[in-house]
Order: sequence, then C-alpha cells, then structure tokens
Amino acid sequence: MAQKSLDAAKKQKNDEFYTQFSDIQSEVNAYLEYDPNVFKDKTVFLPCDDPEWSNFTKFFAQNFTRFGLKKLISTSYAPNSKKYKAPLQMSLFEINDEKYDPKKTDICGKIFVLSRDKNESSRVDITDLKWDYLEGDGDFRSKEVKKLRDESDIIITNPPFSLFREFVAWVMEANKKMLIIGNINAISYKEFFPLLKENKVWPGHRFNQRINGKNMTFLVPDNYEMKGTELYTDDSGKKYISVAGTGWFTNLEHGRRHLPLQLMTMEDNIKFSKHKEVRGHPYLHYDNYDAIDVPFSDSIPSDYDGVMGVPITFLNKYNPDQFEILGLTSGRKEFDGRAWPTKWYENAVQHGKDGKTSSGGKVNTGAEIVVTTPPDDDTYYTADNVKGYLVRLYDRILIKRK
Repeated sequence: MAQKSLDAAKKQKNDEFYTQFSDIQSEVNAYLEYDPNVFKDKTVFLPCDDPEWSNFTKFFAQNFTRFGLKKLISTSYAPNSKKYKAPLQMSLFEINDEKYDPKKTDICGKIFVLSRDKNESSRVDITDLKWDYLEGDGDFRSKEVKKLRDESDIIITNPPFSLFREFVAWVMEANKKMLIIGNINAISYKEFFPLLKENKVWPGHRFNQRINGKNMTFLVPDNYEMKGTELYTDDSGKKYISVAGTGWFTNLEHGRRHLPLQLMTMEDNIKFSKHKEVRGHPYLHYDNYDAIDVPFSDSIPSDYDGVMGVPITFLNKYNPDQFEILGLTSGRKEFDGRAWPTKWYENAVQHGKDGKTSSGGKVNTGAEIVVTTPPDDDTYYTADNVKGYLVRLYDRILIKRK
C-alpha cells in the first residue's frame, strides 16, 4: 500500500516528505563511529532544505562544533515553484530581518550559511545562520546552486524522489561525497545501477530495515492528501507517512559495508535452511541466464563459484570484498558479459491469472524458470522456442563470489 502511495506522489510531484531528526542522527552516527573525522574541516551542503522546517540544517547546526565542520550551507526552494502547493509558511529568519522582502519570499529560494559564532555566544549553532535570497527559485539544477555544490565537500539531503535520477547525476557530475535518501526501487534504474555495480555508490547504514516494527517514517504537510493505512497522525495532529523500502544511499564509508555474510554450503542450505523454498529443494537454474536462483540473501551457498541471481535487497548486505556484482536480470547487455541473457524468447505470449492472453514481450526483461505444468495462481508465459511454461521472477542482481 505504501508503494502505491509513493508512486502516486511521484507522479503528482508531491515531494514534501520531511525526514525525522532521529533518523538523521541515527544514520550520521554510523559514519562517525567508523571515522570520527568524516566531517572535520568539511563544507556540508544541504540542498532541497529549509532550516525553519527541515531537520537536516537543525541537526548539523547543532553539531557544527562537535563535527568540526568548516562551513554549512542550506538552500530552500521557492514556494511558488513547488508542484505541490501548500499554504505559505513565513520563515522567522525573514520576517524579523531587515532584508525581508514580501515580493521575493514566495518566488525566490533562500540560502543559509553557518561558518562562525556570529552572535558571540561562545558556540556555533543555528542562531548564527546568515541568510539571504537567491536570485532564482533554488532549483538544484540552477547555475547559482551548482556553484554552491562545487564549493562543498559532502551533499546531504532527502531529494525530491520524482527527481532522484537527476539529483544523483548532479552530485556525481561534480564528484562529490553524498548521503541521500531514496527508495530501493532506484537500484534497478539503468542510470543508477551502474554506480552501485562499480562501487561508486552503496546503500547507507540503514536501508530497507524495519526498526521497532516500523518502516522509515516522514512528516508531511497538514493538507497532504494521501489515503491508506501508511498515513497517520500523532497526538498533536501532525501527519506522517510510513514508506517501506526506503533508506539511505551514500559513497561515505561505514563499517557495516565490510561485514562478511556468514553462509552455509549448498548442501547444508538444502538440508537446514529456515526457508521452506530452499530446504529440501535443489537450487534452480535460469532458462535464459547462466546462473542459479538464490531467493534469499542468507541462502547464498558459500561453496558455489558460478553466477548467482539474488534479490535486490541483497545490496543492504553486500560486501565488495566478498562478492562481485555483474549486472541485473533486465535483458540488457550493457553489463559484464557474464550477466547477459543467453536466450531471447520468440513469439512469447503472456497468460494472466484470469486466463486472458496478451503480448509476452515482458518475458525478455527478467530471469525465467521453466516449469512442466502451468501455475494455477500466477502469470506465466509460453514461447515458440521453449518446451514448457515460463515463470518470471522478481528482479535479480547477478553476483559471483570472489
């Protein structure tokens, strides 16, 4: 249900998801534990932000001295430029300042900079922020925001998920470090997966995990119109949305990334696996990829040297010292040759659960298993060059043990 709401919000460009302070703190602490100097003498840039309403600026301003930051920069997006319209919330930074301009407040983005103890309070915190209007609306693609990107060392934010591909490309274009929030579906984006494959980006410390029984939860505007059990209000009337499969992507090192998976042999998995799909069954080989199917990350056989297809959630456990990523079961050939499909199905037909048939072209965009009898409660395919019936699996990442 949450994914349907996320897709609807993406389509409507409803990107007003505000990250909770505790989620930022928990994630950032993981990088500090691995490297206490990760932010020392660094300029941190928080685009798509606003310190009046967002917790990113509050968190880093509060910890400016402890982290040893050189400079903190935030930029906000002009209210009039947002696709999702909400009542104008006047920033206290503006209304109490002589620079306040009612003609600019809703058409110009704002920039906030923290670099020194401006008010001589003997500490650097959010009260020392300097602000001004940007010339434009604060779009991260504008020249003035690109200039801020280029002077920064680390970019941290929850970018508009409708622009996730473009935002990542924007960061990588400048060869910057980043810590950003995204959905697990981004793993299969043709623009993004190569970065994961080449170890230029990886999942953060927390990704696709349920903590205390909850998915990652975001604050949304009071007038946010989304239906479903994933949207709820707290005792104070604030609205929140719980989104499954959401977490952090980064190119900052953290210790969890180098923890090896503890695995059993293929024989022991078949004998003792906790998964009924694995226990007592041989590992299946794809019909159109030279690889075996491993339906659970903890079922990867420790003694198998060939290519394996694993769920995309494997990336949360991926150790680049233990495994090599070859590609995706996408039907594309831009990956390592070992991840290319070995067969192309001819005149494929899709057979729906309701018995209706349609074009089966989709069969060539994933990994297929051949079965001798058609499944009763699942979609399947037939093709001229296959004896039997084809069952298409969920997206798989193709890996090989090092």
